Amino acid sequence: MKLPLVLAAVALLPVTFHAQALAQIQLDDALKLGEQWVRANVDPKVLESLPQLDEKQAVQLLLQFQQQFQGEYVLDVVRLKQVANLALPFIERDEALKPYAPWLRSRMDYFEVASQLSLVVPPPPKPAPPKPGVAPAPTPAPVRANPTPQQQRQVWANVVATEPWPASANQYVPQLKPIFLSEQVPAELVWVAEVESSFDPKAKSPAGAVGLYQLMPDTAKREGLSLAPRDQRLDPAQSARASARYLHTLHGEFKDWPLTLAAYNVGEGRVRTLMTKYKAKSFDGIAPHLPAETQMYVPKIGAVIQRREGKSLAKL
Repeated sequence: MKLPLVLAAVALLPVTFHAQALAQIQLDDALKLGEQWVRANVDPKVLESLPQLDEKQAVQLLLQFQQQFQGEYVLDVVRLKQVANLALPFIERDEALKPYAPWLRSRMDYFEVASQLSLVVPPPPKPAPPKPGVAPAPTPAPVRANPTPQQQRQVWANVVATEPWPASANQYVPQLKPIFLSEQVPAELVWVAEVESSFDPKAKSPAGAVGLYQLMPDTAKREGLSLAPRDQRLDPAQSARASARYLHTLHGEFKDWPLTLAAYNVGEGRVRTLMTKYKAKSFDGIAPHLPAETQMYVPKIGAVIQRREGKSLAKL
């Protein structure tokens, strides 16, 4: 499938299908339906002359990625892999879209990890066959289990072990470690920038996070940054200081770095609610109930810090 056609399908989906029906189908199925509609209703000459992906279409596609990352089941992330592989080079080549490329690039290994986890997580049990002469009872939906935190840590350790040192880390790590220390945060957490943005200070997410540490507007302003006339999140040092301050605040509440990082990713309210609901005192106690991205985000940071610094996240 040619990428312009994929993106045309994505752009047309909201007007082609009823919103509730769209919510019922998976991303790859939606793309196939959209492609079929485009092929049947759009002149092929128009398809061949489609311009490069514009920002509106790109953000729509990336928002679908982000929405899937917010789902509960880690293994569902696998279905994004093919489309992401097609989209990333296209986004990287377009000047207007380049700020979105680091956000997607830093998450490409999520698809690989989800693929590997799908090989070790057993599928849900099949329902028992009906007995002869007995009407089958309604079958409840099978219970889908997430990979355990330990399984995720192991796979992340293997995947990160093969990932090269980010080139720009040579510039930013020595510069930013003293900032983290000055905010009473372990210097090793400077590597959160590898996971968030691949150490690209211009990185932008489809949800509006910006900079090395992908700060959302409200968080940035709460930590003292200005968004206008120039967005201070784009400044590596100021982004690092705001991130360190936020991490320091979160750690003051949760007293644990895995829980702190989960809150950094998904919000302290969500973590607080899950800890209360499941009477949990650790990340492992709430991990299966967190969004898929957060389930993978925390062990990825742990694997990155272990790989780059030789230290365990839990013992910082």
